Amino acid sequence: MYKAVTAEEAVKVIKSNDRVYIQAAAAVPQELINAMSARHEELRNVEVCHLHVEGKTPYADPKYRDSFHVNSFFIGKNVRHTLKAGNGSYTPVFLSEVPLLFKRNILPIDVALIQVSTPDKHGYCSLGVSVEATVAAINNAKHVIAQINEQMPRVHGEGIIHISELNTFVEVNTPIPEFIIPAPTEVEDKIGDYVAELIDDRSTLQMGIGTIPNSVLYKLGNHKDLGIHTEMLSDGVIDLILNDVINGNYKGVGAGRTLATFLAGTKRLYDYVDDNPFIEMRSCDYVNDVYVIKQNPKMVSINSAIQVDLSGQVCADSIGTRLYSGVGGQMDFIRGASLSEGGKAIIAISSTTKKGISRIVPFLYKGAGVVTTRAHVQYIVTEYGVANLYGKTIEQRASELIRIAHPDHREAIEREYFEAFKY
Repeated sequence: MYKAVTAEEAVKVIKSNDRVYIQAAAAVPQELINAMSARHEELRNVEVCHLHVEGKTPYADPKYRDSFHVNSFFIGKNVRHTLKAGNGSYTPVFLSEVPLLFKRNILPIDVALIQVSTPDKHGYCSLGVSVEATVAAINNAKHVIAQINEQMPRVHGEGIIHISELNTFVEVNTPIPEFIIPAPTEVEDKIGDYVAELIDDRSTLQMGIGTIPNSVLYKLGNHKDLGIHTEMLSDGVIDLILNDVINGNYKGVGAGRTLATFLAGTKRLYDYVDDNPFIEMRSCDYVNDVYVIKQNPKMVSINSAIQVDLSGQVCADSIGTRLYSGVGGQMDFIRGASLSEGGKAIIAISSTTKKGISRIVPFLYKGAGVVTTRAHVQYIVTEYGVANLYGKTIEQRASELIRIAHPDHREAIEREYFEAFKY
């Protein structure tokens, strides 16, 4: 009854001046992307919008600027060049609110490009490793094109779609992109120690992907009855689940389950989540909803940053005027954790960049974007300790942050900051 077509045939529905949404992260439908990009000579002014997408992005090549314009809700490395080249833009938005852009018709979607698992005996496919805003895009798009992949895991939760809801589909058998996270450095290992000490038994955790979150997870082997409510899930949780450190028994939302909105890791992770009822995937407007998050007692959010100034302002999406990443879900979870009973909102960073530049600064660079305001910030952690800024005055915050800055920079940071306030 349902018949696959070629990728080239599937993307013929895309017209000039259309807006196309691409499913995010490791679920990116690469064959559909390639086929769409190959039509650059006949297409004009197609807006391609998405969060971070893995893999190749040929439509983002500046030489195709007349055909495609990239609208990033989160700026990945593979499209970062478009902002300077002029064939791309950045839309700052909380991850929790991306679906509203489609539901409220602020950004009407003409075509959604997605990737799903093979249908089960009832005809239902799974969005697999990435749900985020894709459900909203599907429900509001005029046309849904799916890449049905034999290697896409079937993940439980909200990302279930019947094959009859697909306007067009192609069939592939290709590996899901993997994220190999290197072992933590000595600095990251020390940060992991400090963060782990802040986490109580029966806490519910949100953390991203990377060496610092993994370092924290390595330190939690002796904790008990932890839960996961997070936008992103990676390999670091698997052994903790298998050893009953993470069981979700004391979560306020989805007890006995691990909740996420997208996954990124190795094949081990993708195999583990396949048809695993313990893993539940939901849309980001639910997972990242502050009201939902705060219902978890002892909610702990662990996020990163590019810079923190001495008043507690957190820059996480730009390096000065240079746009670098995105707002993402940092504020969603910082606010949710802050409002949780016994919750803790943590920003974990190395004290310096790889080039030795201090991440703790007297003042944010000109043009830097404040993702987390100084009224929202709680804990800042570096390899030199923990600064608890909650309820502290500006002067007290400055003292706390100077204490955890790199020793080579403390004197200069303090001098520049306090000289600026001399009248």
